[in-house]
Amino acid sequence: MVKCQVVMDAMERLAPKKLAEDWDNPGLLVGSPSQEVNKVLVCLDVRDEVIDRAIEGGYDMIVSHHPLIFRSMKKIRTDLPDGRKLARLLKHDIAVFAAHTNLDIARGGVNDVLAERCGLGELQPFDTTGEEKLVKLAVYVPRDYADAVRDAIFSAGAGHIGNYSECSFNVDGKGTFKPLEGTHPFIGTEGTREAVDEVRIETIFPSMLQGKVVRELVKAHPYEEPAYDLYPLANKGAVYSLGRIGSVEAPVTLDVFAARVKEGLGADSIRVVRAGERLIKKAALCSGSGAEFIEKAAFMGCDVYITGDVRYHDAQRAVELGIHVIDAGHFPTEQPVVPVVAEYLRDELGKVRGGKDVEVAADDLLKDFFSFM
Repeated sequence: MVKCQVVMDAMERLAPKKLAEDWDNPGLLVGSPSQEVNKVLVCLDVRDEVIDRAIEGGYDMIVSHHPLIFRSMKKIRTDLPDGRKLARLLKHDIAVFAAHTNLDIARGGVNDVLAERCGLGELQPFDTTGEEKLVKLAVYVPRDYADAVRDAIFSAGAGHIGNYSECSFNVDGKGTFKPLEGTHPFIGTEGTREAVDEVRIETIFPSMLQGKVVRELVKAHPYEEPAYDLYPLANKGAVYSLGRIGSVEAPVTLDVFAARVKEGLGADSIRVVRAGERLIKKAALCSGSGAEFIEKAAFMGCDVYITGDVRYHDAQRAVELGIHVIDAGHFPTEQPVVPVVAEYLRDELGKVRGGKDVEVAADDLLKDFFSFM
């Protein structure tokens, strides 16, 4: 058993709320961070069928991609769908948490899962939404404690440069200090200047991790008053984006590529907009409803664009721009993330006290609203 806040913290590490679009409404939508959670159900939508399963299965928390509450509510009518859902959730003390556009944008989120299912490699950002700000840390540590402090700040997320982790630069030197009246020095005595063999450890981390990194540094550092410096950097950090651009292993026809997408997503059917006989070498994608980015994909030199909810005039524009479009549907382009999030939560909760006993299930019963005759 864990608190709801523990699940929320795990989701924040996967899909930080700050990544979400301004119009979005992610986070805890029903319930309290302090309520106890034994069973978590991960789903795409908080539909009546999901609530039925949660009630019947004794689930305490639902983690959904689409927010149950999206726009402001001025009344809760239990004779209408949204009010009825909220009443049932509150009656059975079921918390609801949503990770929406932040999960679309996050590394390892919806669009990365979609790209993998479509067989794309060498992924790059598509529609940029932000860039990670980096901070440089310099901390001074007694030589015998340098490994412990390095381990602590690395475990908090510091030290990543590209595909390398635990990166740091270390310089030996002498640290001097005089403990004043009322202090309790780890080394030395009150009123006497001390000189200690120390290591200056330098590393970097994303600014959003600053609080966590500093907390872990202070916990691991032996000094009563650790000395450390923080510097904002002009270096470019990770770029966040809606959608991804990727490449196929070898050029293929639209028919072959579309068949791969359909099979990879397990879709009953897909719609294809054909713009000539152009071979597929480079593809862009955006999960859910991303027809607004067709022109951007064309201007970025993509041969095909994969998304959902494409309208007639979107298709017309794509043909005029000379880019193929695969409309794989809103549901099929997003549902694949559900088991991935469930597996992630199992792993993360397994690392905390009481978390190994929490059951995490991925909804596999919901179907697309659309069917074809």
